[in-house]
Amino acid sequence: MSDKRRTLLIVEDDPALQKQMRWAFDQYETVVASNREEAIAQLRRHEPAVVTMDLGLPPAPDDVTEGFRLLGEILALAPDTKVVVLTGQHDRENAVRAVGMGAYDFFAKPFEPELLALTLDRALRMYDLQQDNRRLKVQQGSALSGVITRDAGMLKVCRLIEKVASANVTVMLLGESGTGKEVLARGLHELSPRRNERFVAINCAAIPENLLESELFGYEKGAFTGAVKQTLGKIEVANKGTLFLDEIGDLPMPLQAKLLRFLQERVIERIGGREEIPVDVRIVCATHQDVKGLIQTGRFREDLYYRLAEIVVDIPALRERDGDAVLLAHAFVQRFANDHGRGSMTLTDDAVQSIESHRWPGNIRELENAIKRAVIMAEGNCITSDDVGLDVSADDELDALNLRVVREEAERRAVVRVIARVNGNVARAAEVLGISRPTLYDLMNRFGLKKETST
Repeated sequence: MSDKRRTLLIVEDDPALQKQMRWAFDQYETVVASNREEAIAQLRRHEPAVVTMDLGLPPAPDDVTEGFRLLGEILALAPDTKVVVLTGQHDRENAVRAVGMGAYDFFAKPFEPELLALTLDRALRMYDLQQDNRRLKVQQGSALSGVITRDAGMLKVCRLIEKVASANVTVMLLGESGTGKEVLARGLHELSPRRNERFVAINCAAIPENLLESELFGYEKGAFTGAVKQTLGKIEVANKGTLFLDEIGDLPMPLQAKLLRFLQERVIERIGGREEIPVDVRIVCATHQDVKGLIQTGRFREDLYYRLAEIVVDIPALRERDGDAVLLAHAFVQRFANDHGRGSMTLTDDAVQSIESHRWPGNIRELENAIKRAVIMAEGNCITSDDVGLDVSADDELDALNLRVVREEAERRAVVRVIARVNGNVARAAEVLGISRPTLYDLMNRFGLKKETST
């Protein structure tokens, strides 16, 4: 661990107690605040792992309203921060309420510094363990087989899938074509208690309307011309397992009514049959369409939507996943090179640059096809941008990925947004950004922002 001392934020309006605590906890880099506004400013500026705070704060030190307001703001701004609440001897009710809100622990005043120090040390260790665990989860990616990602938004989607897999609820996957909806549906099935049963998929847009009903519900022998034997539908075939209804937005209205009855009653009738057949199946559906828009135009039943959308998962497009296009491209190169006996193949810098700059309207499916074609067409073991078949943007040079340039651009955007939000108030902007006013003035000078618009 670094020799640099860890920061401890002390929120206390009594100057004598402030001084005592700074002396008692000199192993930390202590910063103090006397009221809620100062505490939030110090939290933004120093991002401490541990905070101690009194519930009785100005302007009404004898009331806990301001203290609970501060506690809520700290937990909203920095959910991982460990807050130790200091209370009066006979204030256990408020202490328990604080812990219920999310405070790490509480201590009664007057406190023994040695005992409080142990609690602070334990809180710090817990904070570090949680940060290490988060880093490990990012490094390990997702437990879903077939999902390759390091993007925070896509990892959040994977965690949601993992969380709902064990619950017997219907799941609706929303996202553009080619974003991996079926991969996630299969992953959900594999993580569920139904993993040893069948996963049955049907594309509602790929089957003509007059055949779709028999595909879903099955039919009895003689039900119509050509029905020479009893045939089970996809719903019945998936009994005890998972049924994936892809492109559910294209399901015809008459079948929507029939599917709704099945979801309500959990029984089906084959075409030409009279027997009600109970079926235990989990429904997962997906569409690239705006289902709520379809409801407004009368093309999708609202009651069916609420039956299918007990859990809704929005899948980000490939262009919204930081770094995933290149990560997937490398994986596809390796897979297709093995499939076609091309040995070891790599992407050149210009190929990587073209992949990063492309918008990928067809998402992962488009990328997969482009890489497969490039592996087949490449002359040697190096895949160039010409092999991938994408135009390289002249505005997207490699030096734009320099960390200093990226950091400076991020700082510029943050400063511009905050100054606009606080209507040019430099003192307030510095507080929100967690920096000093002189530092903010330096940044404004560097980015060419006029000081006369600030106060």
